[in-house]
Amino acid sequence: MENETKRVVCEHCGQEVDANAKVCPHCGGRNKPPIYKKWWFWVIIAVIVIAIAGGSINSKNNDPSDSTSSSQGHVSSQAETASSTVASSEPTSLPEESAPEESVAEEPEDDVPTEYKTALKKAEQYSKIMHMSKAGLYNQLTSEYGEKYSAEAAQYAVDNIDADWNANALAKAEDYAETMHMSKAGIYDQLISEYGEKFTEEEAQYAIDNIEADWNANALEKAKTYQETMGMSPAAIKDQLTSEYGEKFTEEEAQYAIDNLG
Repeated sequence: MENETKRVVCEHCGQEVDANAKVCPHCGGRNKPPIYKKWWFWVIIAVIVIAIAGGSINSKNNDPSDSTSSSQGHVSSQAETASSTVASSEPTSLPEESAPEESVAEEPEDDVPTEYKTALKKAEQYSKIMHMSKAGLYNQLTSEYGEKYSAEAAQYAVDNIDADWNANALAKAEDYAETMHMSKAGIYDQLISEYGEKFTEEEAQYAIDNIEADWNANALEKAKTYQETMGMSPAAIKDQLTSEYGEKFTEEEAQYAIDNLG
């Protein structure tokens, strides 16, 4: 079946003419091509379509619910940021310093009685000045004719004094040798005597072993004293010098004295 020729109405005379006819055969009028065949028609259509599409997109972007959601998300984010900033700006609490532990071993309180302290000081004076023995110090501190300290105070003093008893014995021996011209045996006896200095035998022996003395000269000085003060004969003087109950010089020391006695 052949295709029918498309016909249109002439816009000048109203007669039907072939759609492809440029000039109407009836009135000679010029026919314009349909508007949809114009190029600009499709340009306009395209612009309209783009405009409609763009409006639809903007409508979606401007949707109140989306805007509210976005705004809430932004506000929430800002709140979280602010909270984080505040938290970080708050002063960090430092760990509390632990209080120093009290010393477990506290220093003992000084509960030594005053009497004990003064007794110790007095003992130190006797030791340094008079070179007394430990027993001699105790007796002097407690003596009714001495310092009259209690037995407890005196004992505390001799137990806590810092003294060199050997050195004291030697110093005392030197005093006896230089001032009283005593013999070696006589000094030893005097150092250990209960009625003398009361040093121990070991302390007295240390003194005798370490003293520097001229025993012959001591014997001579003692002989002169007996001759001048007591008018004794040389023989009597010699006996006194060597006597166990006298000066206790040796025979040689006593003879040296008699030989040199004027």
